[in-house]
Amino acid sequence: MQLNLTGRHVEITDSLRDYVTNKFAKLERHFDHINNVHVILDVEKLIHKAEASLHVNGGELFASTEHQDMYAAIDLLLDKLDRQVIKHKEKMIRH
Repeated sequence: MQLNLTGRHVEITDSLRDYVTNKFAKLERHFDHINNVHVILDVEKLIHKAEASLHVNGGELFASTEHQDMYAAIDLLLDKLDRQVIKHKEKMIRH
């Protein structure tokens, strides 16, 4: 899995990069056909935004979240993506 991390109006620190990498490694355990991930972390005033686009076999998944804390926004993003990945995996098994 290739992970691209982009920061808009926020510096991507080593701890932030490690946090995102570890979280997406856990996501890959559910579905190992994730080819490419593009994560964008953004700060607008007091709102921290996290969005990700996953290229998987058979489609593309996207999720976006907002929170006052960047780490919490990343956690919410992973929860959304986890549900989407499981749903996509079940759909792939049925066909």
